[in-house]
Amino acid sequence: MRTLIIILLLTVLACRSNLNISKNREIKEMDFSPQFSPGPPAIVYKTKANYNNLVPVILSDDKTEIVSYPHPTDIKLGSGFSFPDTLNQGYLLDNRGIGINVAFLKLTYEEYSQLENAPTLKELIYLIIDKDPLIELCDCGNRKGFTNIIKQLNSIIDDNFLRSKCKVIK
Repeated sequence: MRTLIIILLLTVLACRSNLNISKNREIKEMDFSPQFSPGPPAIVYKTKANYNNLVPVILSDDKTEIVSYPHPTDIKLGSGFSFPDTLNQGYLLDNRGIGINVAFLKLTYEEYSQLENAPTLKELIYLIIDKDPLIELCDCGNRKGFTNIIKQLNSIIDDNFLRSKCKVIK
């Protein structure tokens, strides 16, 4: 009888221990801290309007010139496009390489990808619809430091830790 009680007690403790290990793994994954090391950055941002499907370009600091823009073939990603990933609370995860001086063209990714050649700089300037579209911009470290980037960023956002865990750029 004593042996049966010990076996039953050990079984209950072993099950509880596995439950705690599983919970600890989930807590550890959600308690993520960004790693700021060389590599592709996880840029999280929010815009004044929905520009998710519009092509971004990078302007000079004084916002009078375009200093970087994609070729129409650069915005394809496999069979789709390099749209930003949608995160919670209206945030987006960049997949194009935007920064503080981003502006958006009035062309969608699909329209832009169908151009045979990239427009001239002069033509591109006239296609800009917003030279100051950002509400917020944060660098959340190296993308490779995440095990599940969308889930972990959503957790940071939902727990109101985006501005404290990531580097606030704007």
